[in-house]
Amino acid sequence: MVKPDSPDEAAPRRLDPRTLLLLPFRVGWGSLILALPAVLGWSRGEGFNPGLLTFGLALFLIVSIASGLLGWLTFTYQVLPDQVVIARGLLNRSRRSIPAERIQDVSITRGPVSRLIGLAEVRLETGGGEKDEGVLASVSLAEARRLREVLRRQATAPAAAADAAAGAVAVEDEAVLFRLGTGRLLFLGLFKFSLVWIAAIFGLLQYGGELTTYDLEWWMGRLRDVVVEARPQDDPGFGLWIVGAAIALGLATGVGRTVLKNWGFTLTQDERRFRVRRGLLTRSEVAVARRQIQLGLVEHGPISGRLGWRVFKVQTLGGGGEASGMQELLPFARPREVTPIVGLAGLPPFREDDLAAVSPAHAVGGLIGFVGIPAVLTGVASVFLWPALLLLPLLGLGLAVALLRPGRHRFAATEESVQVRRGVLGRRDWTVPHGAVQTLTMRQGPLQRRLGVATVRIDTAAGGAAGGPHVHDVETARGAAFVGEVMARVHALPPRVRSRATAGVDEGA
Repeated sequence: MVKPDSPDEAAPRRLDPRTLLLLPFRVGWGSLILALPAVLGWSRGEGFNPGLLTFGLALFLIVSIASGLLGWLTFTYQVLPDQVVIARGLLNRSRRSIPAERIQDVSITRGPVSRLIGLAEVRLETGGGEKDEGVLASVSLAEARRLREVLRRQATAPAAAADAAAGAVAVEDEAVLFRLGTGRLLFLGLFKFSLVWIAAIFGLLQYGGELTTYDLEWWMGRLRDVVVEARPQDDPGFGLWIVGAAIALGLATGVGRTVLKNWGFTLTQDERRFRVRRGLLTRSEVAVARRQIQLGLVEHGPISGRLGWRVFKVQTLGGGGEASGMQELLPFARPREVTPIVGLAGLPPFREDDLAAVSPAHAVGGLIGFVGIPAVLTGVASVFLWPALLLLPLLGLGLAVALLRPGRHRFAATEESVQVRRGVLGRRDWTVPHGAVQTLTMRQGPLQRRLGVATVRIDTAAGGAAGGPHVHDVETARGAAFVGEVMARVHALPPRVRSRATAGVDEGA
């Protein structure tokens, strides 16, 4: 095992003292916002005394910063020859040990304020499912790079020794596989249409006047006068102007959020891992160990797909810091760019010719969810607001989607993997290698039992999700045969490959 370079490196350390400068940015603003409706109800919408409001905010900041200071004083981390130890807490003291061999890589994330003062967040990527299993919220950039170098040496030492014994030469140089250019990045933003800012503006108009004793409504009235004078309400183009402004704002919001998230997106690869770097204000660097990849997903939206664009994601044991366990390797690429990356990820190609459709009964759930329930809600809403009837033509689209669902939901068990396709407007193609299949579960709800169909749930060691690679509404006998076929292929694999999930953990243990 590789040892730290000096005894001082093995001593317990605190986070960088400059962490204290970040405390005002890390207080629980989300909790404060969630408490706002209760406070408004308590005040009965009559506003607050500015002095009382200032005192309350100051007290909240003081308590939050004091809590953060106490957390900094009681948090230490220690890099030992065979493990990383993270200790925290004053009254409830915890000490977490992470074996060095389980650490797949060290990811570094830097927000705008952290970059300004030279700090970084370090995340230890392991096979565990907890997002905060090994997180150092703020260390110096030099310390983050030192940790990455030391832990990489420790984690790769056994593999390097095995390679040396076999006469192999380790290759650690990173090859650039994909870059998201500026033009393509902006084009991607157009498909991320969002009205979040419009919702925020309406929220401000609705509640902003209740937060203060100043007459905010007077100012909004003056703004309305300006708009009405510029575009009289009896002008036939007034409504179109409003719709156009909303669309422009939605497009601008989508482009802005996409640029902030994916600026400089670069996918690289070395001998053992992929690495994703991206971000404008918050710059992140995430490693994806290839042997931790459990499944692959190629998807596209209704418009982007028709234009030939695809998204490629993989599910990993560690999740790459993503709550869903999915890590985006290609956010906006052509099929010819996706295919070689899928192969490098160790996933077999998706074979459309082998797919079989589920039962026609799959349309029943769509008729209930896309037609029946929306029709009832529209009818109830129209009693109080007659323009709701204008939404009725949309039920035709829901009817078409429901009727097309059975033919667009297909599945197969090939020699190498389980493959599932879903989607009518957009599409999602899942590939799960047999060695990554952890559990297969057949489920039947009351309606499914009447229709003679079942859902086959396919889970990996990284966990499952409602939107995972599951087969819905397949005839019960066909579902049982499908489960038996997959299990037979799993048991036919060599013991070391029988569970990619287990092999991935054991190889790092």
